[in-house]
Amino acid sequence: MRILVTNDDGIDSVGLHVLARSMREFGDVVVVAPDQEYSGASAAIGALHIMKPEIHRRQIDGIDTAWAVSGPPALCVFLARFGTFGDPFDLVVSGINPGANVGRSVYHSGTIGAAITARNSGISGIAVSQAVTGFGVEGQGWDDAVKGQKWHSAAEVAATVVRGFLADRPTEPLVINVNVPNLETADIKG
Repeated sequence: MRILVTNDDGIDSVGLHVLARSMREFGDVVVVAPDQEYSGASAAIGALHIMKPEIHRRQIDGIDTAWAVSGPPALCVFLARFGTFGDPFDLVVSGINPGANVGRSVYHSGTIGAAITARNSGISGIAVSQAVTGFGVEGQGWDDAVKGQKWHSAAEVAATVVRGFLADRPTEPLVINVNVPNLETADIKG
């Protein structure tokens, strides 16, 4: 099984790295993510006649193959669909996005946009987001807000979802939107 892991927070995101390593038990993991922040990009691939996407090899600890693309996450999936990164992918997993993607935010989420683009290309997509509990203090920067993220918990939940998905694969491609509280796995209830 080949799994494409992407996000909308960029190739250097800690959540992306933790998620990619958690997917290794399921097969060959290739990371293809934006070279910078693309939150709110939804399923946009960009104006291809204006932009000239660049692709560069990157290094992520524990991952054999990683690429940075100068474009949004949906473009990463779009390029993968057409063979830019080798053989076809069997699954796209997007995240771990810092901040829940629920309600109207699903329309704008680049995390979910990547999963939707996968589905529209005939591949199931799983979007993984995690609540941010420390955000909202006046003057606080984003880096300070995500210091307490329990990325490992979201990655464990993502692995559980993928395991269930693989055990009972659907006949048609679908999108699964997973939102995880910022808690230790043992403290997640309900």
